Amino acid sequence: MTQSHGFETLAIHAGQEPDPLTGAVVPPIYQVSTYKQDGVGGLRGGYEYSRSGNPTRTALEECVAALEDGTRALTFASGLAAEDCLLRALCAPGDHAVIPDDAYGGTFRLFAKVVSRWGMAYTPAHAGDLDAVRAAIRPGVTKIVWCETPSNPLLGVADIAALASVAHDAGALLVVDNTFASPYLQQPLTLGADIVVHSTTKYMGGHSDVIGGALVVKDAGLAAELTFHQNAMGAVPAPMDVWLTLRGIKTLGVRMDRHCANAERVVDLLSRHPRVVEVLYPGLPGHPGHDVAVKQMKAFGGMVSFRVRGGEEAAVEVCNRTELFILGESLGGVESLIEHPGRMTHASAAGSPLEVPGDLVRLSVGIESADDLLADLERALG
Repeated sequence: MTQSHGFETLAIHAGQEPDPLTGAVVPPIYQVSTYKQDGVGGLRGGYEYSRSGNPTRTALEECVAALEDGTRALTFASGLAAEDCLLRALCAPGDHAVIPDDAYGGTFRLFAKVVSRWGMAYTPAHAGDLDAVRAAIRPGVTKIVWCETPSNPLLGVADIAALASVAHDAGALLVVDNTFASPYLQQPLTLGADIVVHSTTKYMGGHSDVIGGALVVKDAGLAAELTFHQNAMGAVPAPMDVWLTLRGIKTLGVRMDRHCANAERVVDLLSRHPRVVEVLYPGLPGHPGHDVAVKQMKAFGGMVSFRVRGGEEAAVEVCNRTELFILGESLGGVESLIEHPGRMTHASAAGSPLEVPGDLVRLSVGIESADDLLADLERALG
C-alpha cells in the first residue's frame, strides 16, 4: 500500500496483506507472549517477546501510520499511556510544555498531577491565539507545544500549520491530539506537526468495545526514541484489543461521513432551540475557528457541545432526560452519547484555568437515524 491509494483502501488493506500461511484475509490474533528462535538471536520476522513486538500489533501500527501519512506508528494500552510515553521519552525534569487552555481533562491531569511531580512545568494558553502561545513559550526550555483541534470539550480550533511554525521557531515540537477529527478528516503531519496522538478508543475503534492509544511520527529519530520507550515502559495493547481496533478502522471513513452528517442535523436543531444559549461546532460560520477548520479539515466531525439556558442544573437535567443519547463518558462510537463535562470527563480541571462552564453539555453524535436523535433531544430539552 502507498499514499497513492485512497483513504478507505488504506484503512482496509494497509498492514493487512492476506496471511501467507493460510490465505486468511483478516490478520490473525497472535495471542502469544513469546516466539521460538532459530538459534540464539535467530528471530523470525524480528519477534522475540510480545511486549517488544507482536504481528497483530504490527498490522495495526502500519495501518495507522498509513492513514496519518506517517512513517511510524506506535500503539498503546490507552491514549493516556501513549501521552505518558511521549512525555517521558522526549522531555526531562526542568523542561516545559505549552498546553491548550481547553485541553482534555485526562491530559490536564497528566500534566498537573503526574509529570509536574517529576519536575516538568507547563503553561496553559489558548491554542487558537498564536500570540498567546508565543508568550507562553519559555525560550530554550519549552520542548513541546501541545494542541487539540478540535478541542475537548469546547470544540476550539487551532491552525496546525501556524502552530508548527511557532513551535519550530522556538526549537520545540508540535504535538497534535487528532482524536476528535480522526485521520479521515485531518492529517496533522502533512500540516507540519511532529507527533500525532490518538485515543484509538474513540473514532478509530469506533464501537465502544476497546481501549487504546497511538502515536504517529515521520521523523526516524523520534520514531526510534519512542519505540525504545514503548518497549522499556511496556504499556502496550493486548493482541485482541489491537485486532478489535483494526477491525473498527476498516469502516472509519463511512462512519465518519455519517457522524458528520448527523452532527450537522443536530447543530441545526440546537441552533434554533430557545433553551440553548450557544452551540459550539466548527462547522458553524460564526465559530471563531471556522475558517481554519475549512482549510485543514475535510468535514467538521461528530462532536457537538452546547450551553443550556438555566445554568448547571438545567444542563444536568438535559443529560438525564435523553433516551437514545446514552449518559456516559467517552465518544466516537456508533451509538450517541451525552455527558456533563464539568461533573464527568473534565471534573479534574475544576478550579483550574481549564475549568469548563457548568452549563455545558457535550454530545458524541452517533450513526443512528438522525430523525430519532433529533426527537430525543427535543424531548430532553423540553
